[in-house]
This record gives sequence, C-alpha cells and structure tokens, in this order.
Amino acid sequence: MRIYVTVKSLGKRKNALTREPLDILNVPGTLRDFLTEVVQENVRAFTERQSNSSLLSYLTPEQVNEQGETGKVGFGHIHDDRIPDESAAIQAALLAFEDGLYKVFIREQDIEHLDDVIQLSDGDDVAFIRFTMLAGRLW
Repeated sequence: MRIYVTVKSLGKRKNALTREPLDILNVPGTLRDFLTEVVQENVRAFTERQSNSSLLSYLTPEQVNEQGETGKVGFGHIHDDRIPDESAAIQAALLAFEDGLYKVFIREQDIEHLDDVIQLSDGDDVAFIRFTMLAGRLW
C-alpha cells in the first residue's frame, strides 16, 4: 500500500511542505500498528543505505544544485556502522507519541491514542507533526 507523508523540506530557503510516498507492506488496524510499520520501513531503508555505500562516490552537477537548495551538499555516506535495533526504534517511537512529542494526522484527522482504530487506503495523506521543546528562561 502506498500512502503519502507530508514532510517539511530541509533548508532555510524553501520552507515548503512536500508529499513523499511511503510504501507499507501490511494494512495497519491501529495507530500502534501503523507506527510500527513506518519504523520498520525506515529501519529497512537505513540498513539498505548502509550496505549500498560505494567505494567511489561522485555527484552530478544536478545533484550538487539540488542539494545546494537545502544548504548541505554531501555524498550521503553513513558513518555509523552499528546495525539499528528495530524493536528499540519501535519502542522509542511509541513512547515519543505517548509522551506527546509528535502528533499524527490521517486525512487531516487527529489520531489521539495508540490503540485507536484507523482505516488507511491506498493514496491517503498522513502528516507527522513534531513538537519542539524550547529552551530558555522566562523574563
């Protein structure tokens, strides 16, 4: 199933929201199942990027220009060779949701609890809103 996740593009020049496709293997029944699927897909993609690093990297002029728009030009090397712990990543994502560090919106509807039943269809829009903790003092 392919859904579309709304993300904020990186960079200071373009603060636009973009829709990025995300393929998930199983149709989730609850928000907990959905977050588990999303984390599993991201861990799989990260592990794949780790194993596909080439010995000789180069960038085309188009890639340099595209990455220059975000403010960082690089080869995309992953310098951490540790294998990610999928179950720890899932638990961290679920705990972060329970602690209120981010919200999930499916078709612009706020999902409030991990065990809320959700009905995802192919092509649905999902938005993750991460809250930023501000540091400083009150005057």
